[in-house]
Amino acid sequence: MRGVHPMRVHVLQHVPFEGPGSIAAWLTARQEVVTTTRLFEAGAVLPPVSAFDVLIVLGGPMSANDEAALPWLRPEKRLLRKAIRSGKAVLGICLGAQLMAAASSPAIFRNPTAETSSPSRAE
Repeated sequence: MRGVHPMRVHVLQHVPFEGPGSIAAWLTARQEVVTTTRLFEAGAVLPPVSAFDVLIVLGGPMSANDEAALPWLRPEKRLLRKAIRSGKAVLGICLGAQLMAAASSPAIFRNPTAETSSPSRAE
């Protein structure tokens, strides 16, 4: 059962061309409160864990291991670790899932087999 107050959903966006898409439309239709940190913008500030009920971590072309080139990955992983440990709902999409794993585990490494996908046909 849904509570009286809207959920406070925070989105972490890594690149301008990968936004929340239909998730944002769904949240808006439900009248949830949505805030976003655009990590690709200068001066982006991560919120404290107390500022949200749900954290959505979007994708991007980078790797969870690109901390040397992207220094904001370290504090983002710390935020994820705190959110997960505090029992917040966290959804990681693509890179976001990598970052969740990196925040929860000491080792993330490249798969020796390339990821491929192909269209499927309903028979």
